[in-house]
Amino acid sequence: MLLDQHKALVVGGTIGIGAGIAKVLREQGAEVVVTGINQEECEAAEKEGFKARILDVRDLDQCRTVVDEVAEELGGLDLVANNAGIYPQSSIEEMSDEDFDFIFDINVKGMLHVVRSATAHLEKSEHGSFVMTSSITGNVTGYPRWAHYGATKAAQMGFVRSAAIELAPKGIRVNAVLPGNVLTPGLEAMGEDYVAQMARSVPMGELGTAEDIGGAVAFLASPLAGYITGQGIIVDGGQILPESPEALEELRS
Repeated sequence: MLLDQHKALVVGGTIGIGAGIAKVLREQGAEVVVTGINQEECEAAEKEGFKARILDVRDLDQCRTVVDEVAEELGGLDLVANNAGIYPQSSIEEMSDEDFDFIFDINVKGMLHVVRSATAHLEKSEHGSFVMTSSITGNVTGYPRWAHYGATKAAQMGFVRSAAIELAPKGIRVNAVLPGNVLTPGLEAMGEDYVAQMARSVPMGELGTAEDIGGAVAFLASPLAGYITGQGIIVDGGQILPESPEALEELRS
């Protein structure tokens, strides 16, 4: 197993992509604790056999307390996968300063809080690693009504590259996964026709799963990626490759 005896914390690991990450890390041998935003999420994760803690990443003191407690409970930390994030939609015209600040507080400042809270613990590990969940949106692609979301995801990658340099002397690697369209309960709620339309835009012919993202996280955290830092792996089934929708239609005609 890739992560035998690793101690892992998945921030935002109770639902969606985070839950898939936690599942794969556990399958690969890691001992995993997850965090969620409320008691309901944490109870759902506990039913799946995970230890779970409530955490609002906007609160630095709370981050430090939870990370310290998890590290003590596990006997250290080797991996912190930061998946906490939100993706509300809003047009630029309708977007308020409060909307913009709110998403940055969670997606970007929350990431900073997690890193500040966990660095000392990962420094004690022989293979300390941060893996962030970013996105193709903002880094490679754009989407209407997600300008603020895309900005946070691009900011995350800027952070990853510089943090990787800064933390390298401490023996800590910093990387990211950049998911494309992933089949989550939220996407399924849009209906079968919508899901089929989205899958049609992917050369591999289907949407990714949360476990697909988890596989990339497990690789980046494993000894196999021991010389990789400051990088982002796109996990999208080839979604960003076609020049236009016609390129895929040509392939399928």
